[in-house]
Amino acid sequence: MSEREKILARIREALTVAAPVPGAHDHHAPPVSEREAVTHVREWLPIGGETIEQRLELFRVKSLELKTDFRLLGSESELAGELAKLAKEEGWKKIGAHRFDLFRTCDDALDLPVILTDDGYDVNELESCDAGITGCDALIAQTGSVLVSSRSAGGRALSVLPPHHVVLARCGQLLPDLPSAMELLETRYAPGYPSFISLITGPSRTGDIERILVLGAHGPKKLTILCVP
Repeated sequence: MSEREKILARIREALTVAAPVPGAHDHHAPPVSEREAVTHVREWLPIGGETIEQRLELFRVKSLELKTDFRLLGSESELAGELAKLAKEEGWKKIGAHRFDLFRTCDDALDLPVILTDDGYDVNELESCDAGITGCDALIAQTGSVLVSSRSAGGRALSVLPPHHVVLARCGQLLPDLPSAMELLETRYAPGYPSFISLITGPSRTGDIERILVLGAHGPKKLTILCVP
C-alpha cells in the first residue's frame, strides 16, 4: 500500500466516526441534528444582544476594538454626504462598486470614476481603486464581523483588492450572533450557496513578525461601515 493509499484509508476510517456535539468535547456523544447543535453552541458563545439597541452598542464596542470605523447615520439621505466626505478626506480618484440599492442612492453624489464588478472587470484596474464599496448579508454584533458573499458583495474581489473597504448596511441586517448568521445563510441560499462566503472581522491584519500588529497585510488596510436605519 502506497503512502497516498494509507492516508486516504485513514481519512475513510475517521469519517465513520460521528463528530462530537460542538463544545461538548465528548467523542462518545450521540449524533445530533444541525438545529440541536446550533442551540448547544449558543450556550457557550458570548451573548450578542436581545434588542437592536443592545446589538448596536455591542457592535460599536467591537468595532472600536477591531479598529473598524463604524458610523451610524440618522437616515438614508445622509449616506451620499458621508461617502462624499470620505472621498474628499482620503483623496479618492477612482472606486470599485457593484449595483445594489444603497449604492444607487449615492452614486451620482460621488462624481468619481466607478468600476462596476457586475459586468466583468480588469483585476489590475480594480486593484488600483482607492476604495471598494459593497453591500453585505449581515452585521454580527457578537464579534463585530461583516458577513459577505459573492452575491451580496459584488463578487469575490471587491472586498479584498482595494485598500479601503466600505460597507453600506441597514440596522435591520444586524444579527446577534454567529449561529444566527449561519441560519440566515441557510434560509437565504440553501441549497445553492454562493461560491464565496466570508466573515470580515476588522481590517486585514497580522502579528506574525515579533507580535507587532500590522494592518493591511493580506487585504484592505481600512474597513468602514456606514449603517442606516
